[in-house]
Amino acid sequence: MSIVDFLLLLLVAAICGTIGQMIVGVSMGGCLISAVVGFVGALFGLWLARQFGLPEPLMVHIGSESFPVVWSVIGSAILVFGLSLLIRRRSW
Repeated sequence: MSIVDFLLLLLVAAICGTIGQMIVGVSMGGCLISAVVGFVGALFGLWLARQFGLPEPLMVHIGSESFPVVWSVIGSAILVFGLSLLIRRRSW
């Protein structure tokens, strides 16, 4: 994997993480946090899809790696929703 492939994969993960955060309506942070949320969401969403035997409808192939876009968005939305329940900001 070259540096360009890694940067493209990071960009796709950041976009998926941002979409997941927008679905929930909570912003966890900036672009780097969105990329982390996208990667973790991809792992969680892909695991969840395999547990239920669901197909992988949209895979983006970058270099030799493939990235599950749909499951990344769904997984990041679930992750952000769970984190927003745990880390609730109180306004006084």
